[in-house]
Amino acid sequence: MQLTSLFLRLTTCMALGTLTSLAGAQDAAESSSFGRNVSQAQPIVIGHRGASGFVPEHTLTSYFIAIQQGADFIEPDLVSTKDGVLVARHENEISGTTDVSERAEFANRRTTKIIDGISLTGWFTEDFTLRELKTLRAKERIPAIRPDNTRFDGQFTVPTLDEVLELVESANKDRAASARRLGRRAPEPIGVYPETKHPSFFDGIGLSLEEPLIRSLHRFGYLSKRDPVFIQSFETGNLRKLNRMTRLSLVQLIDATGKPFDFVLNGDPRSYADLVTPRGLADVATYADGIGPNKLLVIPRNADGTLRTPTRLVDDAHSVGLLVHPFTFRAENTFLPADFRLGSDPNVNGNLPGELTRYLATGIDGFFTDQTNIGVQARDAAQVSR
Repeated sequence: MQLTSLFLRLTTCMALGTLTSLAGAQDAAESSSFGRNVSQAQPIVIGHRGASGFVPEHTLTSYFIAIQQGADFIEPDLVSTKDGVLVARHENEISGTTDVSERAEFANRRTTKIIDGISLTGWFTEDFTLRELKTLRAKERIPAIRPDNTRFDGQFTVPTLDEVLELVESANKDRAASARRLGRRAPEPIGVYPETKHPSFFDGIGLSLEEPLIRSLHRFGYLSKRDPVFIQSFETGNLRKLNRMTRLSLVQLIDATGKPFDFVLNGDPRSYADLVTPRGLADVATYADGIGPNKLLVIPRNADGTLRTPTRLVDDAHSVGLLVHPFTFRAENTFLPADFRLGSDPNVNGNLPGELTRYLATGIDGFFTDQTNIGVQARDAAQVSR
């Protein structure tokens, strides 16, 4: 499928002028959409759930905009349908990201489940076939913080992993063809950075995520560490399993508190804090190629919310050969350190470039962001200043 035809499909549900204004919101989009260097010579910018600061997350439009804004990788979170198809949703409970609660025909699907030790009531992807799920429409997950995104509620479907990979494939073909027409060197391809969500839970109900994920990635030609793919997980067991299944790069996600749920299931006394010690990092390096730490593990915050001195995490990870891609950088004041907020409204954009500059100075190898355009500009400015 050509990217131009895909663009027409995406824009049937939104005014062309709106998409143009979103893509035009960043000065660097046109110049950075070609020739992007995704080698480790410079930090990579990962479109977190696409361009989720502009449109509802985990939609083809969100991924498309992130690509146009210069993302090096786009990130789909993956859960399974009842018939074993991987789809892109932040969680398998979908009442916050789709219109399922408004659909009378699915009222009887509302239920309560224990997901990773937490009781949740709602509607779950594993109780829907792909055909049923495709009748739902996406909506903004955090409308109070991003009210502008709600104007797109009801316009986009839930994409499958294969549809996301098809989008990336089309974008890469289009970029390569454009470079040839201009007599330029072929650009580095846009990559994918999928996350397996709740792998132990899905494995326990007979809907293992790893096998269909690897089948799809291999079918689209992603086979080795040279290919632009990182597979990530907050659990450790499924990454060890994936390490035996594929040569693709793996990333251990590490939160600021708590522990991997497979540790809970296995009675392992360790926590995420143990994974960021030198000994823990050395163990992670036996099965993964990088870590995706909560950004507070790279630069903690003081009691007043301002940034402190960086920890040794980046240096310690690099010493055992691990890349470091912290999460998640968002522009709104409510997500920023106190010293980078602008004004008193928690929902307006603050100084995300300033925060990113501090983190880039620690030597991180990439970062997840909801506002890809700002991330690209901050990354490029930091590279120029070196």
